[in-house]
Amino acid sequence: MKQFGGPVLFLDRRDINTDEIIPAKYLTEVDKAALGPHVLEDLKLEGFEPGGSALRSARVIVTRENFGCGSSREHAPWALEVNDITVVIAESFARIFRQNMFNCGMLAIELPKRDIDTAFALARSGPVECAVDLDRKTLLFTAGGCGPANVAFVLGQFEEALVRAGGWVEFADSRYASG
Repeated sequence: MKQFGGPVLFLDRRDINTDEIIPAKYLTEVDKAALGPHVLEDLKLEGFEPGGSALRSARVIVTRENFGCGSSREHAPWALEVNDITVVIAESFARIFRQNMFNCGMLAIELPKRDIDTAFALARSGPVECAVDLDRKTLLFTAGGCGPANVAFVLGQFEEALVRAGGWVEFADSRYASG
């Protein structure tokens, strides 16, 4: 199972698409690591610096609704994964992107707008950390002297099984591999 939680990168925009997560010109890459330097390089967002220190240190992304819309491609979660970003928290996700996150053993957590707004409000106090408790299905956001904000999330049984196994391939191997 992957490690979940850590410094948060806030992307205050809805409809961040897969071309912004990893540009299409890199889809010929067969090595996940080759995607790493290009994650979010085409994202245009005030205050966001592609390849900057905030992105390099992030382990969690908090954003608005419809994250991962656009073309369906596994490369988008792979680009996050090779940058050690294993959790994306949003109001909603594009269906295929969300499933690809779980297939990679990563967390795509949907929260109501009020909880997303609370996390964004914490960011005004300084850098935010997010601890993920998969057993209790809670997130603990802390920022400097502010917080903590404890938020519950919902995870389906199959999604949790994929995450705990490390992704679809590992899940299938543990269930269906012949001995």
